[in-house]
Amino acid sequence: MRPGQRGTTSTGAGPAGRSRPGTTPATGAAGILAGHPEAADKASLRRTNLGVVLRHLRDNGPQSRTHLSTAIGLPKATVSVLVADLIERGLAREGELDRAGSIGRPHRMVELDGRRICGIGAEIGADHITVLALDLRGTIIREDRRAIDVPALTAQAALAEVADLVADCLSTVAERDMRAIGVTLVTQGSVDAASGSVVVATNFGWRGVRATQELRTRLGRDAPPLLVENDAESGALAEYLAATGDDVRELVYVTGGIGVGGASISGGKLLRGSEIGHMKLDPLDRPCPCGRTGCWEVAVGLQAFLDAAADPTDRVHDLSVDLAERLGDLLDRADAGDPKTLTALARIAEHLALGLGVLVDVLNPPRIVLGGYFAVFGRYLVEAAQQVLDDRRIAPTAARVIVTASTLGLSNAARGGALLALAGIFQDPSTVPVRSTPEDDDPWSP
Repeated sequence: MRPGQRGTTSTGAGPAGRSRPGTTPATGAAGILAGHPEAADKASLRRTNLGVVLRHLRDNGPQSRTHLSTAIGLPKATVSVLVADLIERGLAREGELDRAGSIGRPHRMVELDGRRICGIGAEIGADHITVLALDLRGTIIREDRRAIDVPALTAQAALAEVADLVADCLSTVAERDMRAIGVTLVTQGSVDAASGSVVVATNFGWRGVRATQELRTRLGRDAPPLLVENDAESGALAEYLAATGDDVRELVYVTGGIGVGGASISGGKLLRGSEIGHMKLDPLDRPCPCGRTGCWEVAVGLQAFLDAAADPTDRVHDLSVDLAERLGDLLDRADAGDPKTLTALARIAEHLALGLGVLVDVLNPPRIVLGGYFAVFGRYLVEAAQQVLDDRRIAPTAARVIVTASTLGLSNAARGGALLALAGIFQDPSTVPVRSTPEDDDPWSP
């Protein structure tokens, strides 16, 4: 067992919920041509239209060619050609017959395929690593969690642990005759996506870590393209894609761990996140690992909750135990009416509501989604926060901000990373080679 490693848990494949887009494509001919000069060549226009069709299938589920034509504003003949192209690339497939409410011959449905393609998200937190692979349809191919004390390790040692789990995931992907088209490292703190670096992650003690370069060295030159992203932004994307209802285009995501991060979706687009955990909102003005005092995460972060809910010798402080198991123990205690746990949750709810009120005043979102450990204890935190935000409304007629808890579990940031790795396919499906035959399992082969 390597230094800092505390144990690994793994789950097999399982279905994921139906997704919605991170960026909803404009519909109609004007939307399809947006951003393209009039003299755009046919190849460029075809790539654009392929992406529009593929995203529409992702966003709306199985569709007939007739429905696709109406929805995206292209002639049915053109849509049929585009669908045939996607099928040849293994990105779409023929589905069931649509017999509902139809007169005459039923239409054959078209649906996402992409069973040979996946993206991998690798989240590194202060006390865990989660690696998750998703196929194009959003099905989990493999998921692993490892308990680990990241601050106790050097950045290089911690990233070696990440590379170890990613390598295992890549092996599973290869055994299933699939190809990973990208790996996104999801981390706390500020990141520089262009250089693949973690600029600063105060809870890790990292500064200027060239993360993707470290992973590339360990995974080898044949590894898929590597990206780096902030955990709050990845989590916000995962929440947005899992949201139901066509009107869910605006939300703020707040995740609770050792640190507290946030990101927002506006107009259906993911915006850059921020270290909201360092807003000065701690009434006791306690020191924060960032070097300042009074930061919000000192009052509502995971460590604050653990310290208030359990004595220092309690197993919930043991980093060798997986976080999900430790939080599960505390949830059981709360449900059983344990006074110490319930008092700690009431204190967290009070300070959480204070910070959410600031976010509402500044951003005025219609919805706030709580992730991380906040979601685990959602039934103890959401109602209290909702009541405070309702009471703070300037007028009874003012729009109500809805607070909800994530239903994606502790792996939602890793899920978002996997979705980011897949995003390029939905923008330009032509990057996937055409299969020489329908039975060709590896179209990338020479």
